[in-house]
Amino acid sequence: MSESAPSRTKIIAAYAAIYLIWGSTYLGIRFAIETIPPFLMGGTRFMIAGAILYVLMRARGEPRPTLAQVRSTAIIGAAFILCGNGTVVWAEQFVPSGIVALLVAILPFWIVLIEWLGPARIIPGFGVTLGLIAGIAGIVVLIGADALNPSTSAGGALLKGALAVMGSSLVWAIGSIYSRKAALPRSAFTATGLEMFLGGAMMFMVSLITREPMHFDPAGVSARSIAGFIYLTTIGSLVGFTAFIWLLQHEPPARVSTYAYVNPVVAVFLGWALAGEPLTPRTVIAAAIIIGAVALITTARSSSRLRAQE
Repeated sequence: MSESAPSRTKIIAAYAAIYLIWGSTYLGIRFAIETIPPFLMGGTRFMIAGAILYVLMRARGEPRPTLAQVRSTAIIGAAFILCGNGTVVWAEQFVPSGIVALLVAILPFWIVLIEWLGPARIIPGFGVTLGLIAGIAGIVVLIGADALNPSTSAGGALLKGALAVMGSSLVWAIGSIYSRKAALPRSAFTATGLEMFLGGAMMFMVSLITREPMHFDPAGVSARSIAGFIYLTTIGSLVGFTAFIWLLQHEPPARVSTYAYVNPVVAVFLGWALAGEPLTPRTVIAAAIIIGAVALITTARSSSRLRAQE
């Protein structure tokens, strides 16, 4: 974690981790919630992973966070874990995992809109605006006419889930902007552990409020759900988040953010290959439009920032 010049092999391995692992978590969620209630599964997963990471950092000598730092991590945990991941977990009851991943990928759209309409008043340039328009078109193609006809039960459920995921992406964007200036622990790993644990605890409280444990039968949990839960807790949370934070310390943020282009592709392919989710021409076209729009927005914003610094 502390080396200043990591080897190329480690850099490549870390990128492979966030590309493949985070892309596969959408399918892991689908498998886990087949027989485990969504909020109960998600809350327990993040509480375990967050506690492990926090204890490891404290054992390495990291200082105890201050009250202000705990408050900041709780706010970020609410945005990222409770609202962001919690909504994704809930929505995957109605929406295929690949489509959920594509809807989550619109995060840069929200950040641009918040920076434009918020106090910063950063007016998007031509490239960013074009990316926004293309992204909206891609979402319309992805959701399709079936979801836009909520009179049918399937269409209503799909539309409800899709809107919830897009709303959670907005909250994630707000959390991302807040985290830039929030008072956080010195160690990014300590902060991440706290964010996962506190956000997971909030998700667990939602599970209690919605009485999920009352209707949960542990004897009915399938082997596939258990495998999904273990994978999400260990590989998805601990390995994936650790690789992401480590990369941010050694690579340019714009390059690290390329996971947003790859994760949806991995999720769509795995959902089709391992879960029998439909891979229609419409989905492929929509995926190409959305991922292209995200790439256009990201590169255009990076270019404008570089010009501003010159």
